[in-house]
Amino acid sequence: MTMISPFILAIVVPILTAILFWRKKSPKIRGVPVDAGGEAGYTVRNSRFEFPVESPWEGVTTIAELFEQSCKRYAGDRFLGFREVISQETELAADGRSFEKLHLGEYQWISYGEALCAVFDFASGLATFGHEKEARVAIFADTRPEWMIALQGCLRRNATVVTIYSSLGEEALSYSLNETEVTTVICGSKELKKLVSISSQLTSVKRIICMDDTCPQISNTDWKISSFSEIKNLGRENPLEANLPSPSDVAVIMYTSGSTGQPKGVMMTHTNVLAMVSGVKLTVPDIGRKDVYLAYLPLAHILELAAENVMADMGVAIGYGSALTLTDTSNKVKKGTKGDASALSPTLMVAVPAILDRVRDGVRKKVSAKGGLSKKLFDMAYMRKLNSINGHWFGAWALEGAMWDFLIFRKVRAILGGRIRFILSGGAPLSGDTQRFINITLGVAIGQAYGLTETCAGGTFSEQDDTSVGRVGPPLPCSFIKLIDWAEGSYLTTDSPLPRGEVVIGGPNVTAGYFRSEEKTREVYKVDERGMRWFFTGDIGQFHRDGCLEIIDRKKDIVKLQHGEYISLGKVEAALIGSPYVDNVMVHADPFHSFCVALVVPSGPALETWARHRGLAFSNLAHLCQTHDAVAEVLSSLTKEGKGVGLDKFEVPAKIKLVPEPWTPESGLVTSALKLKREAIKKAFAKELSDLYSPS
Repeated sequence: MTMISPFILAIVVPILTAILFWRKKSPKIRGVPVDAGGEAGYTVRNSRFEFPVESPWEGVTTIAELFEQSCKRYAGDRFLGFREVISQETELAADGRSFEKLHLGEYQWISYGEALCAVFDFASGLATFGHEKEARVAIFADTRPEWMIALQGCLRRNATVVTIYSSLGEEALSYSLNETEVTTVICGSKELKKLVSISSQLTSVKRIICMDDTCPQISNTDWKISSFSEIKNLGRENPLEANLPSPSDVAVIMYTSGSTGQPKGVMMTHTNVLAMVSGVKLTVPDIGRKDVYLAYLPLAHILELAAENVMADMGVAIGYGSALTLTDTSNKVKKGTKGDASALSPTLMVAVPAILDRVRDGVRKKVSAKGGLSKKLFDMAYMRKLNSINGHWFGAWALEGAMWDFLIFRKVRAILGGRIRFILSGGAPLSGDTQRFINITLGVAIGQAYGLTETCAGGTFSEQDDTSVGRVGPPLPCSFIKLIDWAEGSYLTTDSPLPRGEVVIGGPNVTAGYFRSEEKTREVYKVDERGMRWFFTGDIGQFHRDGCLEIIDRKKDIVKLQHGEYISLGKVEAALIGSPYVDNVMVHADPFHSFCVALVVPSGPALETWARHRGLAFSNLAHLCQTHDAVAEVLSSLTKEGKGVGLDKFEVPAKIKLVPEPWTPESGLVTSALKLKREAIKKAFAKELSDLYSPS
C-alpha cells in the first residue's frame, strides 16, 4: 500500500477540513428604510421593531420603578461591589515626580435587597435633612456604590439630579451648580475640598452630604454638612412615604463634557432614560445573573449611567473600580496588588476608545520588548486569527483559533481578568485597528455604540454577530436614524454607492433640551408633524446596505485649507493614533495655510526605548521631546501611518510639536470621556501652534 507523506497530510487535511466547514452567508439585514416625518432625508429603523420602543416592562414607566422591581426580583443576589483601601503610599519616580499608590482589598458586596433598603433610608434621610420638594440635588463624585444609591434615593423623592464630573474645573463647576440652583450636593471628601475653595461663588448650596464617613472639617461656610451614613441612619429612624416621579418628570440634568466650550445641561426625563435602557436590553443578548460588570467610567456620563441601569435590570453584579486602578499595572496600583479587573474577573464592561487604545498599545509594547520567538509566535497567531475572521471560516479555523487563544492570547485575556466576553465601546469613534486587535487578542466581541448626551447615549449599537469594524451598527430599538443632505460638505443622501449626510436621531430617547437655553435647544432639536422629537447631531454618516451606520466625519471638525482642500481633523487623528509613539494627538489646521500641524503627546516608554537603541543621550522625556532626532522619528512614524490608511498629503501633519506632559481631565485638556477639548488645548499651546506655522 502506498503511504501518503505526513508533510502532504499536514497541508491537505486543514484545507479539506476548511472547505468542508466553509459556508458563505448572505448579509444579514439589520436596519431597514422607513418613512418618517420632519426634514427630508434617508431614514432607517431597526429591522426587528416597526416603531421606537419606550419600555418593554409592563407597568414600569420610570427609572425608580425599574430599580425597585429589579431589587425585589433579585433580592438575595450580590449587586454592588467595592474594594477597601488597605493602605496608601507615595512613590518617587526617577525624575523626582511623586505618585500615589494604593493597596486594595478583595471585593465586598451589597445584595440587591440591601441596596433597596439603603435607597429607602437615603430617600427618607434626604428629606429629613431638609432637602425641599422640587429643589435640585447635585452628585459630584467618582463612580462608586454610594453614587448609585444616592441617585435612586433622590429619584424616590422626585428630586432632579444634576450630574457633575469629579474632574470638572472650578469655573465650570460653579457655573453648573449656580445655573441649576442646586441646594444639596452629594460628594466625596476630595470633591468637598474643591467645593470649599469656590464656596464664595456658590449662590444656592445649603447642604453637603459627604460619601466618606470621615468628612474634612469645614469652618468657613454656613453649609449644613453630614456624612452618607448619617443620612441613611436619619432616614431609618424617620421613614417617609416615597414621592415617586411621573414619566415626564426630569430625572437628570446631565452636563455635557464641555469639549467645545462651557458645558450645557441636558434635561433627561424618566421616559428618555428608560427608552435607552430598553433599547440596549433588547439588543445585547444573554445578559443575566451569571454576569459580572466592571464599572469604572464616570457615572456622570450617560453611557455609564445607562449601562448600570441595564445591568441592574438583568440582575448582574456590578463591581466598582477606577480607570487608575483598572489593571495590575495601572498608575495607582501598588506593585503586588491586584488591579480591579484581576480582583473582579468581570464578564462585561464598557470602555471608551482611549482605554482600549491603551490596552492595545500596552500589549504591543510588551510583545515588541520580548522580541525573538515570542514576537514571531504572537504575530503568526494574530495573522492566522485575523485571516479566519476576514474569511468567515469555521470548523478547522475555530479549532485552531482556540489553540492560539490557549497558547498565546491567554496572558492578554488575563489583563482584564480572563473572563471578559463582551465589551461595549462608546463615547467616541473606535478605530478599526483597535477593534480588531481586541477581538483577536481578548477573544471578545465589541459592540460599538453611537449616541450623544442629548439622545441619552442612544442611537445605534453594533450587534454581537457583526464581525465588521469601523461601523456603529443599526438603529437601537428605541431610535430612528435619519441622514439629511449637507451640501456645503458635499455629503448627500443621493450619493453613490451609499447614502451620506448629517446624522439626525429621533425617538423617545431624544431628551427635552438644554436647561434654561431655549435658543440653543431650538437650534438642534425639532419636533416633526407626527410628534417625533429629533436631534441634529452635527456628525456625518453613511448607511451600508445592511442598515448599519458608519460615522465618517463631523461638521465642526472640517477645516478648509488655503488652496480649497477640506481636512477632517477627527479622521486624521484617528489614523495617527495608530503610531506606536503616540499617546494622544491633536491636529490643527489653519485656513490661511496649505498644510496642517499637530501637537503630539508621545508614548514615553516607546520613544525612550527608541532613543536608547539609537544611543541618544537625554536626561528625561521632556528633554528628549526637544531633540530634533525624536521629533523627526515621530513625524516619520505619523507620515507612515497616514499613508498606510490612504490619507492625502495635505492631511498628514507637515510639522509637529512633542508635548511630554499627558493630557488628563484634571488638566482640563480632555473630557472625562478622554475626548479632546480643542479650544482648551489651542489656548494652552497657542505659542507652540504659532511657532509651527512660522517659517523655519
